[in-house]
Amino acid sequence: MKLNRKWLHEEFVDLSNISDKEFVETMTVAGQKVETYERMDAEIKNVVVGKVVSIVRHENSDHMWVCQLDLGEAEPVQIVTGAQNVKVGDMVPVAKHNSWLPGGVHITKGKLRGVKSNGMLCGLGELGLTQGDFPYAITDGIFIIEEPCEVGQDINEVIGNDDTIVDFEITNNRPDCYSIIGLARESAAAFGLPMRHHEPVVKGSDAGSIFEHLDVEVPATELCNRYSSRMVKNVKIAPSPKWLRQRLRANGVRPINNIVDITNYVMMEYGQPMHAFDYRYVQGGKIIVRRAAEGEELTTLDGNVRKLTANHLVIADETRAVGLAGIMGGMNSEIVDDTTDVVFESACFDGT
Repeated sequence: MKLNRKWLHEEFVDLSNISDKEFVETMTVAGQKVETYERMDAEIKNVVVGKVVSIVRHENSDHMWVCQLDLGEAEPVQIVTGAQNVKVGDMVPVAKHNSWLPGGVHITKGKLRGVKSNGMLCGLGELGLTQGDFPYAITDGIFIIEEPCEVGQDINEVIGNDDTIVDFEITNNRPDCYSIIGLARESAAAFGLPMRHHEPVVKGSDAGSIFEHLDVEVPATELCNRYSSRMVKNVKIAPSPKWLRQRLRANGVRPINNIVDITNYVMMEYGQPMHAFDYRYVQGGKIIVRRAAEGEELTTLDGNVRKLTANHLVIADETRAVGLAGIMGGMNSEIVDDTTDVVFESACFDGT
């Protein structure tokens, strides 16, 4: 179970004055064994925010540009780039001479077609990021930073890499610790500090009862002892806020959109898996939790066609399976860009 310390400090237990070494040693002695811990910024060194102050065409190339960048130093730094999306005034990540990028990539100064280049301008990929992390950025050019930042600032602070990821080995008798809240309770107890609790508040609408739109049947009660569902209408699919995207990424989950992200976020926070369906694809307005029919097929979200047996539990509507219970949703009910009405699932399945 991965825990990023910033989430712990910011929301549950203030351990900001405890070093990483002291934290992992104390937690291990207290009964929650730490397998490994690592800084997210360990692979990115000497990369800073730079401001483009001038850009001219490379004299020996029809596609390269020679940029002068303000890095907060005495003189501007010259870097050659082949990217076409950079302009004067842009704030960009700059890998300076003798810098390091993810994967052990070492950047040094040199010459590109006879012109000195004292480093490299970075795109999302060079920093180990995807468009899910920064939805406004492009994937085939330089990362033009829109976040609040300053010239010369360490890029790790800007992209949220100034954090430590602690990986715990959770034993079978402590399933409560497969969650951020569970590990927060353990941390508070281990260090004798108060834990900040918060109760989620859900404000329903007066648009009528959910039973007017959705019905749930659970014929396979031996495999699902509780199935809870809630519906949200008039949703706008969009990127999640930056703080949520960063917490997901720190815990090894790729940000996708606000609906998918919140199900993953709640799963990590509370240890309770969730799933979301596009309501318009739930045929008949009914969810049925049943065993699959022998030979029944379901194309899951990863694009694979699954051949099922009666030993598989599925979430189905009136005509077909729309998800493999507790494992993966089906492509026939996934959240897409024009989804407006969402059904959330939170259930207790028999994991065995």
